[in-house]
This record gives sequence, C-alpha cells and structure tokens, in this order.
Amino acid sequence: PPRIAEKLGEIAESVEVAGPGFINITLSPQAITKMLNAALPERGDESKQWGKNAAQDGKRVIIEYSCPNPFKEMHIGHLMSTIIGESIARLTEASGATVCRDTYGGDVGPHVAKALWALQKANVTEPATAEEIGKAYAHGSRAYEESEEAKAEIDTLNQELYAAIDAWTENSQSSPLVELWRKGRDVSVEAYRELYRILDTHFDYYIFESETSPIGMCVVKDSLERGVFEESEGAIIYKGEKKGLHTLVFVTSRGTPTYEAKDVGLAFLKEERWPSDESIIITAAEQVGHFKVFLAALEDIAPLLAAKTHHVPHGFLRLTTGKMSSREGNVITAEALIRDILQKTAEKNDDPLIAEQVAIGAIKYSILKSSAGSDIVFDMEKSLSLEGDSGPYLQYATVRAKSVIANAEASGSERKEGEEREKGEPFTLERLLIRFPEVVQEAQKNLAPHTIAQYLLQLTSEWNSFYAQERIIGSSDEARKIEIAKAFVTTMENGLALLGIHVPERM
Repeated sequence: PPRIAEKLGEIAESVEVAGPGFINITLSPQAITKMLNAALPERGDESKQWGKNAAQDGKRVIIEYSCPNPFKEMHIGHLMSTIIGESIARLTEASGATVCRDTYGGDVGPHVAKALWALQKANVTEPATAEEIGKAYAHGSRAYEESEEAKAEIDTLNQELYAAIDAWTENSQSSPLVELWRKGRDVSVEAYRELYRILDTHFDYYIFESETSPIGMCVVKDSLERGVFEESEGAIIYKGEKKGLHTLVFVTSRGTPTYEAKDVGLAFLKEERWPSDESIIITAAEQVGHFKVFLAALEDIAPLLAAKTHHVPHGFLRLTTGKMSSREGNVITAEALIRDILQKTAEKNDDPLIAEQVAIGAIKYSILKSSAGSDIVFDMEKSLSLEGDSGPYLQYATVRAKSVIANAEASGSERKEGEEREKGEPFTLERLLIRFPEVVQEAQKNLAPHTIAQYLLQLTSEWNSFYAQERIIGSSDEARKIEIAKAFVTTMENGLALLGIHVPERM
C-alpha cells in the first residue's frame, strides 16, 4: 500500500471526493508529459510501439476471414469480412499474440457445378478471367432454376466432380473435368490475390472445401457410430434440439457433405496445420444459425476444438443503389466498387499511390466505424468527404499536422535536446492522447475495431479545435505544442494502421 500511495502521489495533481462512492483524481501535467513522451518520434522504435501491449504475449491465434468462393467474383459483402478480419488480426498482433491468417473457400458444391456446367456448354476449356467465370455461374444458376433438364445435369455433374477430385487426389488421375475445375479455381484465386494486395491484407493459408470434405466425411461417419449424429432418410443429421437449436443435415442422402460437415473437417485441418490457442472465424451474420449448430456438434465431437473457436458475425454492406445477387448476375463486385472510388480520388490526387490510399481509407473507415454486427449503407460522397466522419477526414488532419511539424523544423524553432519545454495546464488534446493505449486494449478485448475508429474521430476533432484556437509556430510555448502535434501524428498513424489505413505523404 505505501508503494501504491507513492505512485499515485507521482501522477495525481489533486484528489477530490465527488459524491457518495466517487473519487476524482486529476492527473498532473508532469504525468501526462511523461506518458506522451513515449509517442514522440525521437523515441525511435518506442514510438512505433505506442498503443501496443503484451496482454496476449506468447498466445497463438488463427483468424479466418474474407472467404470468397472460387468460381464467383468477390462481391462487396466480402469487403466487410476482409476489412474487419484484417483489423482484428492487427489488433491481436498488437497485444503480443502470434497470428495466422487463413481464408476458406468453397471450390466444390452446387455453385461450382453450375459454373462448370455453363463453361462446358460454351466449350470453354481455359477460362481467362474471374468475370468470365462469374457470368458462367450466373448462367448456370438461372438454368438450374428454369430447366429440369439442366438441374438434373448440374446435380449429376456435382457428384461427378466429387468423385473426380477424389480420384485425382488419391491416384493423380486427372480428367478434363478436373482440369477445367483447377484452371477455374486458379483464375478466381489470382483475382482475389490482387484485391488483397490493394486492401493490404495477406493469408498464410488458402484452404478449400475440396481439402476439408474428406476429413469432415470421415469425422462425421465416425461420430455417427458414437451416437453424435443420426441417420434420417439416407442422410446423416445432427439433432440440435437437445441443445436448444435446430436439426441440420451434415451428409445428404446422395452421400455428399454439407457446409456443416466441411466445417468439421476444416476445424481439424486447421489444428493440424497450425496448432493454436484460439480460433476466430469472421463471417456474415446470416451464418449465425449455422455456426451455433456446427459448434454444438463440434463440442460433442472434439470439446477442446469447440471451446477455443469463436464466431464473430458482421452485418451486410449495401450501396445506396440497393441490393445485389450473384445468382441473378447483377452482383456488385469488390473490384468494381474499388475502381469507381479510385476514379473519384484520382480526380484530386495526381499520384496513383495517394489516390489508392485515400480510396481504400474511405472504404475501410466506412466499414470499421460501426460495430461489426451493424449493417452498412455505403455512400460514396460521404465516405470521401474531407469534413466529417470519414477516412479521408482523418488522413487529411494527420497530413496537416505533419506539415505543421515540418514547417517548425524548417524554421529551426524546434526544441533542442536538453531544452526544457514550457509547462502549463494540459490541453484537452493531451488528456485525450494518453487514452490511446487503453482504447487499443478495449478494442482487442472485445474484438471491436470500431472502438479505435470512434476514438480517432474524436481525437481528430479535438486536434482541429486545437489547431484552430492555438497559435503553434511562434508562440511562447511552441516547443510544447510541437510535441503535442508529434504525439498526435504518432497516435493517428498507429491507430489508423490498426484499421489497415495508410496516411498519405500529402493530400
């Protein structure tokens, strides 16, 4: 207790009783200055660590996100999972954990059969672009709904593909169907990689359903004998009612695995490839019901795997123009949205890199400023505004602060080493800046990037007030104000980095 009292004495300027059960402790100017020193660029690597902590030091966390399905173009809904997932991965790394990123795609199943059927009908043996494959999928989907003959052919092709892949895996016996499937998947994945480069994300593992299907089938059939599953009209089902859920099919009456069985295989495959302490899966909220039943079944199969697996659902991303459907062929692709916004930012930024950084910053902030479960209506004009709740607004404030610092350095008026800065009552901006590390910890704990986004918006608003009301260069306490500007820039750069947003050199 005496040592605690001594520490409190060092940081507290005043302690007051404020009503029943409350004590107000006001931090001293010296304590605030000491905390902000860690954010000054003169501290080198220490300033780059500003906001980070060791709460999860030594922990291994695997995070699954994005998850577009090959044979479909990546649509704007996948931007939600990709951007939220990358930010959660960065937050987790900032807490000291070792992070593995994986993305999981459905390269087998009805949607693949529909695309392959349409490609075969068009005599395409080597699809050239993801757009070509996306159009084939839309054509196959319409045919499946409108023609009984096409429906039967596609269902047969689906079963043939499973058998052909099994033969290829076991005996390296390729076939024209397998070759078309492999080439189509490669084209799709290559298009995804280019988008991931633009979005500044990457994956340690690309995992596909064709890899998890055999494992899932094996585990489900083994668990059937142990009483976890039941047979019903030729299918293998899980009775979720025993845990307050609903029944789901894991293996169809045709002997093909469903998404649930494949997810069982995925859980085992991930543990084999990269053993972890925690497994986080980020998907759209429409899959909440699926994950509840899947995790209930996994709990009966492998309790330890289930206990460390957490599902983080996100809302839907819609444009002000309305809904979309890949099945109908009017899907709004991620590539198209990024291209449209890039065209807008390029009108005001000659440098292609800066135009890209502003465009991606606008998209990411629009998604990350709301809690992960919220639906987002993306408005292009608002997202690009330099005045208000937007990514470019935060980027511009940071660029302007860097310009103030550069001007001070150019004039030679910056505080010299060993020179005392003028002391005074801390500015509100300073008190807000020192909260950054605790805001990061809160965001990490709750897997909530929006906590960072909302804090940075508040911080930017306070900086703009400070900038408007205070004379910086040439003032009697210029050295102090320049240090505040430097701490602001470090905090903004480190905070935006946790959201995956770059700060341009100029705007």
